[in-house]
Amino acid sequence: MKKIILISLLIGFVFGQSARDIMEKVLNRDDGKSSISSLQMQLIDKNGHKRIRNLKTFAKDKGEDEWKISFFLSPSDVKNTSFLTYDYKSENKDDDQWMYLPALKKVKRIPSSDKDSSFMGSDFSYSDMTKPDLNDYKFSIIKDTTIKRKSGEVAVWKILVSPKTQKIIDETGYLKYEVYVRKDSYMRVRAKYYLKKSSRLKYLDVKKIEKINGIDVATILTMITKESRKTIHKTVLLQSDTKINVEIKDKFFTQRVMKKGL
Repeated sequence: MKKIILISLLIGFVFGQSARDIMEKVLNRDDGKSSISSLQMQLIDKNGHKRIRNLKTFAKDKGEDEWKISFFLSPSDVKNTSFLTYDYKSENKDDDQWMYLPALKKVKRIPSSDKDSSFMGSDFSYSDMTKPDLNDYKFSIIKDTTIKRKSGEVAVWKILVSPKTQKIIDETGYLKYEVYVRKDSYMRVRAKYYLKKSSRLKYLDVKKIEKINGIDVATILTMITKESRKTIHKTVLLQSDTKINVEIKDKFFTQRVMKKGL
């Protein structure tokens, strides 16, 4: 019996370690040193009514950190709104996020207490806009499996991600989530999120991947909020005109440029 328990513990340790290694490779996957792309955000309510928002997004690696800035181009009710993120690698530094609201002519910092809120009416939250700090979570492989794609079945790991503290649950709004990672590219292609505030679930699915400059880019993805299998809301993101490893000056990622716009 002792041998069986010891073997079980060792298996759990190995699986936990390998799950962590996989997630590290997911976060460190090559996505270019910088990028510029057009983005269409489709917001679809439970009755199928659709609202469309168009954005231009810019991203750049700054050392181990990543800077991102997005500008809303249309429709008129969100035009000139902009969003800036400093995604820090250091576990001792909280990510910074700011939103510029043209109607108020004011830049608003997004506090940690609001990062579980909806990003511009979408099914994504502000916390979804940054990469997680792996030290804040526990990981375990649920199983090796496959998912169906147009090109055929794709081998993936299904990994359970659990926050270590209540603070992380409160900030992200997620009790836990399950993520599917492709074995051939370490790309996250599907996820299921368990919400803290309700019995609702959110489902992320990468619908299309394109290779741009040798890098796999998710060009169509969805996030769906459901309750008892009933769709409450859906967000579709369509990425196009993507350019990778282009020159973008550091001063572009500032509050001054947020106010100035494109």
